[in-house]
Formats: sequence, structure tokens, C-alpha cells
Amino acid sequence: MSPITLGSSIPDGTLAYFDADDQLQQVSIHSLAAGKKIVLFGVPGAFTPTCSLKHVPGFIERAEEFTSKGVNDLVFTIQLNNNPFVMKAWSKTFPDNKHVKFLADGSAAYTHALGLQLDLGDKGLGTRSNQVKVANIESGGEFTVSSAEDILKAL
Repeated sequence: MSPITLGSSIPDGTLAYFDADDQLQQVSIHSLAAGKKIVLFGVPGAFTPTCSLKHVPGFIERAEEFTSKGVNDLVFTIQLNNNPFVMKAWSKTFPDNKHVKFLADGSAAYTHALGLQLDLGDKGLGTRSNQVKVANIESGGEFTVSSAEDILKAL
């Protein structure tokens, strides 16, 4: 499947997360986005250096700037191809986070629906996501167009 492109309608998909009561929840992308402007970004690996030290912190630190650009309430983070238990543990490493929601696509079904799968099986990493008013898609291991700053510039 070809990757989603600028101007495409974003497909629906179901993602998982743990709520404040530690209950596993399922949510559809369309219900999250209904009547809102959201920034949806995916990263290839929880606890990896680039994702943990650059990607996620950039969105947390600049959350208020996204709000000022019309992004409603939260910037939603999807950690594609990790389960909700990993996402919950990873989210706890960002104690000052009040704006980024960590959602899981454990089977990579939504990654495939977006056409953003990246096969890293030869490196023992399985299928991951590459990184839609703006479609800033990274190749594996890059961090050149999907930072919080890049997305803010595009808004």
C-alpha cells in the first residue's frame, strides 16, 4: 500500500491505551479527531534515543505553541507497533507531560492502513512505522522533517 499523502483522508483505526484508572481502553482515530484539529505523529520505537530524547520531548515542550496554532487540547502520540503496556511505561518517563497522549498500535494494523510500515526484520526489529494536512514522512533512522519545530512551521 502507498503511504498516505497530503490531502488524503485519514483512515480510521483502533488504538489502545491505559486510562487514569489503569483500565485498558480502545479508541478510534476518527472519534479522537471528530470536530478537532489534531497532530498525529508516530515514532518507530519506544525508549530509543531519538524518540525518547528528541521526538517526544519536543512535542511536550512545545505543546502550548501547538495550542496557539489551533491544535485542540492535546497533541496525540501514536507509538506504532508497541503494545499499551510499553506505551504506559514509556509515558511515565515524561513526568511533566500534560498534553501528549500515548496510544498503541500493537499489531501495526493502523500503520499498514496508513501505508507507513517499515520492514526492519533484517535488523531483528520487525515492522515499524515510518514517520494529514501535513505528511512529513521519515525514512528509518532519520529525524529531519518530523520534529515538533517542523510540524509547528507547517501549521
